[in-house]
Formats: sequence, C-alpha cells, structure tokens
Amino acid sequence: MHPTAISAHQESRQTDPRLRRVSLIWALLFFDVLAGAQGTLLPISHKVAQVMTQGALFIALALALTINPRMRVRLNWFLGLYSLLAITSLMMSVRLVSLGTGYRSFRLLAFLAVLWLLTPWWGRRDLLILRSQVRFLLLILSVVVLGLLISPGGARPDGRLSGLLWPIPPTQVAHFAAEVFGLTTLLWICRLVSGRRAVLILVPALIILVLTHTRTALLAMLLALLTACVSLILTNRRVRKTVAVALLVVVMIGIPASPLLAHWLVRGQNSQQLTQLTGRTKAWTLVLSNHRSATNVIFGDGLSNGSVTGLSNPAEDGPPIDSSWVLIYQDQGIVGEILVAAILLLLLITALFRARGPTRALALYLIVYCLIASFSESGLGGASQYLLDLTVAASLVAYPCASGTDLVFGGAPEISDISS
Repeated sequence: MHPTAISAHQESRQTDPRLRRVSLIWALLFFDVLAGAQGTLLPISHKVAQVMTQGALFIALALALTINPRMRVRLNWFLGLYSLLAITSLMMSVRLVSLGTGYRSFRLLAFLAVLWLLTPWWGRRDLLILRSQVRFLLLILSVVVLGLLISPGGARPDGRLSGLLWPIPPTQVAHFAAEVFGLTTLLWICRLVSGRRAVLILVPALIILVLTHTRTALLAMLLALLTACVSLILTNRRVRKTVAVALLVVVMIGIPASPLLAHWLVRGQNSQQLTQLTGRTKAWTLVLSNHRSATNVIFGDGLSNGSVTGLSNPAEDGPPIDSSWVLIYQDQGIVGEILVAAILLLLLITALFRARGPTRALALYLIVYCLIASFSESGLGGASQYLLDLTVAASLVAYPCASGTDLVFGGAPEISDISS
C-alpha cells in the first residue's frame, strides 16, 4: 500500500473509536465463554467468577448497540442457522425444566445478538475480527504463562498446565495454544506477519500446548494445519518449502523421538482409560441409552451445563459429556444435530469454493479444527469458544477477494461502512 494511503488510514482509525470497541466487544465475548474451576491463586470463588464472565456478555451487548445503534446487520446463513438452533433450544428450555436451562437459552440468544451486531465488520481487508481473536488469545496465554512462572506446581497440579491466575482447564488452554499456533503459522506463510513476530508467538504457544498434555488439541491442530497448507500448496512457494522442511524434521527428529511422543500421548493411562477416552465413553453411553419421549429425542431436553442430565436414575446424573455431538443430542435433539452439521458442512463448502488465498486457508484451519476437536469436547451447540472460532471463519470467507493480495494484519485498517 502507498505510504500516503497508509497515513490516511491511520488518521481515520484515530477518529473512529468504534474499531477499538469492536475489539473490546470481542474480548468480552471471549471472557464470557472462559470455563471456570476451583483452586486458583487469586481468591475468587466459582460463583463470583461466573458472575464476572456472564456479566461480560451484557456489557458486550450494550457496547455493540453503541457502535451499531441502528442495528444494521449483514444477512448470512451462518448466524441464521445458529439463531434457528437457539430458538428451538429456547422452545424446549422454557418449560420450567430448571431456572438454569432457561437462562442458558436466553444467554445464547444474547450472545448471537452481539454477533449479529458485529456482522458489518465482517470481510474487511484488515481482518479486524481475526485480529481481535488472536489478541485476546495471546492475552489469555500470557496470563497462563504468568501463573506458571509464579507457581509452577500450582499451575500443573496433575502434571497438566492450567490457568492459575484465572481458572482455565488444561483442555481450554490447549485449545487456545493450538489455535494461536495454527493461525500464526498461516499468517506467516501468507506474509501477513514477520518471521520474528511469528517465532515470538509460535515457540511459547507450542511449549504451552505440550505442557497441557492434550491429545485432542494436538491432533486437531496438525490435521487442520495440513488441510490449510494443502489449500495453498499450488500457489504459495513458502508453503511448499515449509511442508518440505516439516517432512524432513519428522524423518530426522520425529521418528527417533517416537518413544517420547508415545509416552506423552499415553499420559500414564492404562489401556482401559485409553479405550474409554479418559471416561468419556461412559457418559456418552448414559446419554445415548437414555429413553426419552419422541419430542425430546427430536428437539432435546433444553440447554444443560454440559453434563449428563434427565436419567431415570438421578444418582447417575452429573458426569461431563465432553462431546459436542452427544451433548447436542441430549440438549437440542436430532434437530440440533442436523442444524449444526449443516452449519459446518455449508461453511466448509463455502470455504472450499473460494479462490485460493489467505482468507480461505485461515477459514479452513478454524473449520477443520473445530470439526475434529468437537468429537471429544463440548461447545458447538451453545455460546462457546467454538461459536467464536466459526464466526471468525465465516467473517473470513465473507471477504470479497479470497486471494487477499491487499490484506493487512496488525496494520492500518479500513473504516467501517456503517454510517453512524
């Protein structure tokens, strides 16, 4: 871009405070979906943490209305299908099943309302939504690393890295690290970030991922990154060099170090724990074998807290489901399964039919990662990290020119087309 044009963009950015508020709103949405747990370094109870995270959603909604007071939205099938899913969930959740069930449905609707209000900022050449996502991920990982430096033993109570200053379970830390690693790699390959900046991000992200001992995140990251690189391999010389170097590293280092890798993957578990996916299959069996009415099978039982509910023997309720698809079947029924599957399929097809380029590769990475990780992690059917990831992917494929020859990341953004 011409220096004069860059200067004009920078000046315009300073006179448009809405751009900063978009990033702040995205950070509040992210904070809202952070999972809470006990045993942090800070004296914050689980209830207080819940109030803080869930209160962030309503602040985000208020801020979204300030930057888009006329409530102009960009019509799209992605949020349309998710809104339909939220409406069917609300329909089954307001039957006085429990106060929490109804609240979670209204929370999902409010979450989607904020995302709708941010749609005018989709498809920008400065990748504003993606940049907001990466910034908050880096902030959260920095907090995790700070907790590790303060108390190495407290941050790894069971040998797996978790959040200490703020309660974040190892699986979610791994999700954040894997996403940062994959997105930064693709941004570097597409020459949207410098090599020095990429190294400063990639090395800590990989170390964090290894310390979490999370197999799902590692597998999803590798397969998603491979898919994204394949989409660029015919048009990007740096991709071909990177893939060749990666294959050489696997042959020269990976194969000799395979015993260490196997030990890391096993995580000290016995064969029974491995085959049961650390107890996940027990919870899945309880859900799938539970006899329900035809209405509940079709539309679900209403949004739960991610654990097994509604069994004939209440004593068996409570185990976490840890699978988006099994949880959707319990909470949102067959209709929910169809809608979420349609969302992923249509998003994947949309990305595949885009011209080869950075936006396509970045979107494919997020879609494939979410698809693979969803089989052993919950989140696709509600307000979660997965919904934010897929929204970023939808915003990327909305870019009018997938080749992205004029994309910038971290530079001066263009001004929103919304008229205040």
